[in-house]
Amino acid sequence: MSFQNLSLGSTLIIIGLITQSFCVQAEKPLYTKPPFAAFTSQMPDALLGNSKYQKPVWNLHDYLQLPNWLELNIEQRTRYETLSGSYRKGTNGGDQQIPLQTSLWLAAHLNHFRIAGEFLDARQWGSDSGSGVNNTQVNSADLIQAYLAWSTQNLAYSGYGAEFMIGRQTLNLGSRRLVARNYFRNTINSFEAIKFRLTDYENWQLQAFVSLPVNRYPSASNDILQGGQSFDTADGHTWFSGFFLEGFNLMGKLNSELYLYHLDESDSEKVATRNRRYFTPGLRLFIKPIKGNFDFQSETIGQFGSVRATNLNTDNLNLTHKAWYQHLDIGYTFDIVWSPRLAFEYDYASGDHNPNDNIDQRFDSLYGARRFDFNPTGIYGAFSRSNINSPGYRINFSPNSTIQAQIDHRFFWLAAAKDMWTTANLQDKTGNTKDFIGHQLDISLRWDMNSSLNLETGWAHLFKGAFAKYVPNAPEAGDLNYFYAQSILRF
Repeated sequence: MSFQNLSLGSTLIIIGLITQSFCVQAEKPLYTKPPFAAFTSQMPDALLGNSKYQKPVWNLHDYLQLPNWLELNIEQRTRYETLSGSYRKGTNGGDQQIPLQTSLWLAAHLNHFRIAGEFLDARQWGSDSGSGVNNTQVNSADLIQAYLAWSTQNLAYSGYGAEFMIGRQTLNLGSRRLVARNYFRNTINSFEAIKFRLTDYENWQLQAFVSLPVNRYPSASNDILQGGQSFDTADGHTWFSGFFLEGFNLMGKLNSELYLYHLDESDSEKVATRNRRYFTPGLRLFIKPIKGNFDFQSETIGQFGSVRATNLNTDNLNLTHKAWYQHLDIGYTFDIVWSPRLAFEYDYASGDHNPNDNIDQRFDSLYGARRFDFNPTGIYGAFSRSNINSPGYRINFSPNSTIQAQIDHRFFWLAAAKDMWTTANLQDKTGNTKDFIGHQLDISLRWDMNSSLNLETGWAHLFKGAFAKYVPNAPEAGDLNYFYAQSILRF
């Protein structure tokens, strides 16, 4: 049996068994949505209260009989992932990996103050010198959060909630397309930041921050494979700041987000950069999915400033940067058994139309996540918000309150034929190769056994188009299969 048939067959068997076994109506969990990762389930929101998610049924806090002012949680994720075929320049054949992620969260509360820290160990088994392993997959034994916070749910008896945080922390804003705490990727972005938050609860919320992005070390593939260890640091040569304003229920169920980010980076002793100096304004409007109703989401993002073509020390030419991005989806949730939602979606991220001028038009997604829009990342991650033109459709359904399933089918063209398919590092500067990259089918299924254990599996198939097959330096022309299975245990 071929690997392709085995991967597809394995996924369908798992989906069938879980669905058959658990289609009976289970007792509805107390949390509003089963959590993906520790940042949603184990780090309570000081302004919104602690009741959104159910406490893990197996938890150290109760077992150790800790006081209420002390939080202690551990989360461990084990995933097996395998990839047949290749799409990246200079690679051939498949790959496999077992990424492991363990997070320890500790927080102490004293009236309006709290001090919190998170230790993360992200590592892998199974990679070799041909895997291209990097620091998005491995960041062993490091502190990704260590901050002091002050918060109140009634600032000066005004009814407003306010929070001030200083120290190393993760950021997770809006749609997460530009600033996110990663949940599928094995490593997690963190920042040394000062952040302020003010909310009117039912009407609006404002967040503002100034930060130094934390660099993950080691970053070289050989150092990672040899088990090298070096503590992460922010070098002080890159600044990332912004404000983020949310409006709730503006007209009926309409919500809005208005934001502006600024990135200013330069080379340091350890890190060579492209000297990105961007302003990134954006506007998001959306109505959340509700049974028996239409929903929609529109996010429009501009980007302007300057950037260099490479990160070489000899490259001193600043290119004018002008780029933009558009996301649109329209969905309907049927008020029937399994609550299926059908949505049509579209993403456009600009590319550089002329690689020979002094203008850069390739959109940069900053510190965003991409799993929820495009594909699993890990050893796959074929598409990002850069030089793509991608329509598609998505079907979500839940056989019962503990199972979530998704089928996503997308088509991908280059937004600019002469620019790069960025994740593959493939480019035809003449523009003579047809710009259709291919289409992708992505199926995933998650079962929340209880509030402490999640099981998830998924399969993605990339049907290669003309560009992926025939662009200069393209690897073998066969289609790709990616399969993963994972468990998340929190206690």
